[in-house]
Amino acid sequence: MTISKALLEKAYRLMHTAMNMAMTYEENKAICSKYVHSTSRGHEAIQLAAGLSLMPHDFAAPYYRDESILLGIGMQPYELMLQLMAKKDDPFSGGRTYYGHPSLKREGFPTIPHQSSATGMQAIPATGMAHGIHYLESQNLLKGDGKPVVLCSLGDGSVTEGEVSEAFQMAVLHKLPIVYLIQDNDWGISATGAEMRAMDAYDFVSGFTGMERMRVDGSDFVDSYEGLQKAFNYVRENRAPILVHAKVPLLGHHTSGVRKEWYRGDYDEHLKNDPIPRLRKELKRRGWKEAQLVKIEDEALAFVQAEYARAINADDPDITTFMDHEFAPTPITEEKGQRKPRGAEKVVMVDAALHAVDDILKTHPESLFYGQDVGGTLGGVFREAATLAQKYGDDRIFNTPIQEAYIIGSTAGMSAIGAKAIVEIQFADYIWPGINQLVEELSKSCYLSKGQFPIQSLIRVPIGAYGGGGPYHSGSIESTLLNIRGIKVVYPSNAADMKGLMKAAFHDPNPVVMLEHKGLYWSKVPGTEGAKTFEPDSDYIIPLGKSRIDQEATEEAIENGESCVVITYGMGVYWTRAASEAFKGQVEILDLRTLNPIDWEGVIASVKRHNKALVLTEEPLLNSFAESLAGRISQECFQILDAPVMTYGAANLPAIPLNVDLEKQMLPTAEKVKGTLSQLLNY
Repeated sequence: MTISKALLEKAYRLMHTAMNMAMTYEENKAICSKYVHSTSRGHEAIQLAAGLSLMPHDFAAPYYRDESILLGIGMQPYELMLQLMAKKDDPFSGGRTYYGHPSLKREGFPTIPHQSSATGMQAIPATGMAHGIHYLESQNLLKGDGKPVVLCSLGDGSVTEGEVSEAFQMAVLHKLPIVYLIQDNDWGISATGAEMRAMDAYDFVSGFTGMERMRVDGSDFVDSYEGLQKAFNYVRENRAPILVHAKVPLLGHHTSGVRKEWYRGDYDEHLKNDPIPRLRKELKRRGWKEAQLVKIEDEALAFVQAEYARAINADDPDITTFMDHEFAPTPITEEKGQRKPRGAEKVVMVDAALHAVDDILKTHPESLFYGQDVGGTLGGVFREAATLAQKYGDDRIFNTPIQEAYIIGSTAGMSAIGAKAIVEIQFADYIWPGINQLVEELSKSCYLSKGQFPIQSLIRVPIGAYGGGGPYHSGSIESTLLNIRGIKVVYPSNAADMKGLMKAAFHDPNPVVMLEHKGLYWSKVPGTEGAKTFEPDSDYIIPLGKSRIDQEATEEAIENGESCVVITYGMGVYWTRAASEAFKGQVEILDLRTLNPIDWEGVIASVKRHNKALVLTEEPLLNSFAESLAGRISQECFQILDAPVMTYGAANLPAIPLNVDLEKQMLPTAEKVKGTLSQLLNY
């Protein structure tokens, strides 16, 4: 291919722009190094080739050194400097996140959703974007012209991460339209490539059948641009992944906080491959005059200096906005539909969930459902997805490998594309490999993108003990989840709530984890028959953050000071129902239903009504959500309490034993709760 003279000149101008930005930051490091940053020095050629190859309908997931990609797509130095100095008008985050961490949703530019600093972790959300494109194309739902491609940019050292392999696996398994650009400068902070890996990314990816691959000289703009044009064209035409490995020099510091002079002995060797003099030489070979090149260089320097002068005087953020954008506003603010319609039949919780998802899939063609064993062969280990694949096809309902990180993290990419994913983690005990993605990608996106990229993600998680499930199928994890800011956590205790909350969770534009108690799914555990309810109609929906009084105390008991409230959720509702039989009319049960956002007003109202409260959980009690809630109640309601706020939960052990008698010893039971209620009521 022939690269136009105008494009070569633009690349040379932008290379000098990037270089002068790096030099300006270094010359003014007392100011510019207040916040840690990296620059693209040495990587300019491959990055500009990538930025200039992206089209407005494409999507990108750069990594923290990719400022030249941003210049290539048309971002201005001033805009990037606003982020460098954490200024108010930083277009990506309003001063909330690091330099080179873009969140861009702008007409005429590729879309760049928020991503974290965790190196390599962007591979899963980026592949989720490609997966979302693949899905919407399969349903003829993709809006706009052209065939979008996702660019995922990674440092070579990050390819050793397991999550990157999960992304590669899904890309080839589903033939996803994504370009993986690997920038290999042979360093991972202070560790060399020889220390970190047995092979580079090009050799490593040979094991992923279906992944095309190529090498380019990442310090040569012409070779980089021609190679990336071929790569992008391949993906646009074949709708399949490709990996491009680019060898580049590292001519800047790792970051402003880890300086090259502290450990680099190979800098002079790297300098030989500086892409700027290489492109300069090529331009002269093609006829540019020395005076023309000097003019470009001088103009780039003057431009950067002027941009820096503007940026340094820009306003800092308004500190009163620090709480903004924790969550995007949800459209579901009130209960609607019929909870008990005429002629309704009773349904178990697992079927209520199935019917809710069926309603969603029927009404919203952009929705899809995936996870381990939810496909047509089994339909879920609890039959919670039975018949769905047969109804809606394998493009919408499909099995994943054992990849909790991908299952969770891909929903961030899906959301950015406009696909709406419902996913399942098979057991709560299996969620831990996905926590990185949940914490770093999903939970922070809305806040750090200043509301540009909330992530709609409905994550179903069967939870809790159900009799002999053992240490890896019986755990409770809500306290861990509730320490992750920026996600919502829902925990229904009956079929009607399951259906109404599932609908609300789907329509919520934020990440929602739906905890579904396995012991309540079928109402087979003794004492849980009440979890089976009349099925609400298809319009029924319950706003998140609203508790429900499951059982009331009598006015007489309340007036006589002989009542209490048990604040609980899930299986706790049924332990309390059974235990309260010994205290007729004295026990109110407040079913929280949503743990975050919590219905604090409902909690306070119940505590004020009874002046005695017990917070009951299935989790091990020590340092739990239940203890935290009890402490908050004690602090806010101290003057009206007639007894200490009591708590009860499982024994503080690392796992639930397999033997059912040992399990019973560890967990709360109705009899144990009865003893605690007796203490509270008689205090």
